[in-house]
Amino acid sequence: MLVLSRKVGEKIVIGDNITIVVNRISGNRVSIGVEAPEDVNIVRGELELVRRSFASDVDTTEATLASDAARELVPETFLSAS
Repeated sequence: MLVLSRKVGEKIVIGDNITIVVNRISGNRVSIGVEAPEDVNIVRGELELVRRSFASDVDTTEATLASDAARELVPETFLSAS
């Protein structure tokens, strides 16, 4: 992990198209701004676990629905032969 010190108004540039700007420092809180292309997903760290958990639940649900739909489409004789 790279650790950098910045003052208010200073920037950190990531790659060619992402910029982090320190907007405000108040006590132990730092307010930052992120400039990035629209296709870059930006999520607070504590929400990333929730997002991943939700995505995993959706994937599981979609797989179950697809499996159930396949059972309805495929004759029972094919299912019992496998």
